[in-house]
Amino acid sequence: MSSTTYTADEPRTSTLLPMMIIGVLFFIMGFFTWLNGPLISFVKVAFTLDDINAFLVPFAFYVSYFVLALPAGAVLKRTGMKKGMVLGLFIMAVGAALFGEFVRIRIYSGALTGLFVIGAGLSLLQTASNPYISILGPIDSAAQRIALMGICNKVAGALAPLAFGALVMKGIDTFLGQVTGMAEGPARESLLNDFAARVFWPYMSLAGLLVVLAIWILLSSLPEIKPSGANSERSIGHGKGGIFSFPHLWLGVLCLFLYVGVEVMAGDAINTYGQGFGLPLQVTTHFTTYTMLSMLAGYLIGSALIPRVISQQSYLAVSAVLGVLFAIGAFLTHGYVSVAFVAALGFANAMMWPAIFPLAIKGLGSHTELGSAVLVMGIVGGALLPQAFVHLKQYIDFQLAFVIVIVPCYLYILYYGMRGHNVGAHAG
Repeated sequence: MSSTTYTADEPRTSTLLPMMIIGVLFFIMGFFTWLNGPLISFVKVAFTLDDINAFLVPFAFYVSYFVLALPAGAVLKRTGMKKGMVLGLFIMAVGAALFGEFVRIRIYSGALTGLFVIGAGLSLLQTASNPYISILGPIDSAAQRIALMGICNKVAGALAPLAFGALVMKGIDTFLGQVTGMAEGPARESLLNDFAARVFWPYMSLAGLLVVLAIWILLSSLPEIKPSGANSERSIGHGKGGIFSFPHLWLGVLCLFLYVGVEVMAGDAINTYGQGFGLPLQVTTHFTTYTMLSMLAGYLIGSALIPRVISQQSYLAVSAVLGVLFAIGAFLTHGYVSVAFVAALGFANAMMWPAIFPLAIKGLGSHTELGSAVLVMGIVGGALLPQAFVHLKQYIDFQLAFVIVIVPCYLYILYYGMRGHNVGAHAG
C-alpha cells in the first residue's frame, strides 16, 4: 500500500486513479441518497403511516449531516481524507444492517436510527470527497470535476428507485388494496410483516458490499491531499483570520442548505407530489428516476460548458433562473405535465452543488476541512424543507405549498451565483 501527498507546488502525475475511486464513492452516495424517495412510499405501507411521519425518512437521513458534519471535520484532521472515506463506508455498512433488521421486525424508530447512521457515514464521505475532488486540480475548474462525479451519483440515483421497485415494490398497488380491505388482526399483520421483510436481504447485501469497498480503498494507492497547500488563501487575497473571516463561506452554507432542500423536493418529494394528483403508487415509485435522468442531462451539458464557455458562478445563476421557471410551470399545470416540470427541476439543480461547493471553499487554506464540514452541515436543508412542504400541504393546495417553499430558495441561489460567492474576496 502506497501513499502520496499532493501540495499546491507539486505536479499531479495522474488524477485518473483518484477520479475513478472518488467516482465509485459518489455512485455509492447517490444510490443510498436517492433510495429515500421510494422509501417514503415503502414505509407508508409497511408501517401504515401518514405523510408527515413517512417524511421522517429524509429527515432522519439528512439531519445526521447537521449533527455529525463538524465531528467529521475533526476526524478528517486526524485521519486524513483517505482513511476518513474508509471509516465513512464502514459506518454506512453498520447503518444499512441496522435499517434492514429493524424494518424486518417493523420497529420504525429503529429503522430511522439505521437511516441516521447511514447519513452519518455519508457525512464523513461528503466532508472528505467534495473538497478532495475540488482541489485535485485547479479550483476554477472544480465544477467540471464535481460534475463528472455527479454523473456517477445520478446514474446511481436513477438506478436505485428502479432496483428498489423491482425487488421491494413489485405489485404494490395490488398489495395495498388487499391490506386496506382487511380488518385489523393477525392476518393483516402477517402480510405487513412479509412486505416489510422484503428489504432485509437487499440492505444486508449493501452492507457487505460497503465493507468490501472500504477494504479496497484502504489498500489502494489513493493519494492524500493537503488542503492548506492546494487551496491557498492567497488565491482570494485573504490575510490571516479564522473561519468566520470568510463571508463567502457562510453565504455558501445558506446557499447549500437551500439547494439541498430543493434537490430533495424534486427528487424525493416528487413521488408524494404525483400521488396528490391521484396517480397510482406503482407509477409514482419511479418518479425519482425521472428527476435523476434530468439531473444527469444537466451534468452532461454543464460539464461540457464549464469553464470553457461559461464560469461556474454564471452557470449557477442561470440554473437558479431555470429553477424558478420550472417551478412556476409545475404550479400552472396538472397531472403528468406538472410532474414533468418537477422532474425538470433536476436539470436546473444538476450543476448547483458542483458550483456552490468550490465557490464556498475557495481560498480557505488550512480551514478547508472545517469549511467543508460546515458546508456539509448545510445538507440538513434536505431534512427541513421537505418537512415544511409536507406540513404546509395539510392546510393549502399541495402545488401551492410546493412553489411557496422552493421559489424563494432559487432566488437566493441566484443571488449567490451573481454576487454572494465573491463577498469578502480580495480583502486584506
